[in-house]
Amino acid sequence: MDNKRIWQIALQQSAVDLGCKAEDFLCGENKVVVSRYHPDAKKYYRLPHDCQMVSYGQHVVASVREDVKEAVEAYLQKVPAGHAFETPNLHELDALLQPYGMKSCFMGACFLPDVDVLKALPCCYDMKMLQQADFADLYLPQWGNALCADRKELDVLGVGAFDGDEMVGFAACSADGVEMWQIGIDVLPAYRRQGIAAALTSRLALQILERGKVPFYSAAWCNVSSVRNAVKCGFRPAWVELSARMTEAVK
Repeated sequence: MDNKRIWQIALQQSAVDLGCKAEDFLCGENKVVVSRYHPDAKKYYRLPHDCQMVSYGQHVVASVREDVKEAVEAYLQKVPAGHAFETPNLHELDALLQPYGMKSCFMGACFLPDVDVLKALPCCYDMKMLQQADFADLYLPQWGNALCADRKELDVLGVGAFDGDEMVGFAACSADGVEMWQIGIDVLPAYRRQGIAAALTSRLALQILERGKVPFYSAAWCNVSSVRNAVKCGFRPAWVELSARMTEAVK
């Protein structure tokens, strides 16, 4: 699988997620569509979206409730795409959505692997591949980024780092898309800053590619350590997301 194919798969998955066409992300202008349920959308989404905005860098595609379509269109007509997901502009978006009982919620950056750079990085601890059957006793707070207790059936593959019999780092992936598996990573506090996260993430990404799937990695923009880990492993920024939800759902 080469980089071009990886990006094609990601664009097509985003099109399914938002209810648009893959070419809409590259068409040169912002686009707003009415959200619809699709069985092949990424499993962590709650469809239909109240308001989900995605940008692959040049402009924004928004998938929204029909009643807020005009408000989001007005926002995207006024605000440059490169600044649509940041304050103070987001305060204006919240003001437009407030009459509908909504406000901005989650924001994040998503990364895809550069197969010309991605390689297995070294680790000073023993590493072991883990299968879904090995996860039963691992749904614990310390592995809360690697595994998702709410969607256990999607956690399909992992790799752990071991200091003797103790697992000190764990990366696992969730089959969130038809062809895309999302990587999550946790390292125990006493073992951080030793390259464990990068070793586990890179090893798991290669295993996902060997299975014919596209690994992707997500991080909050402010989580500098996580972003650095992605870049160190050979992942590159691909798209950004912003969601707005009903106010009572924003916690």
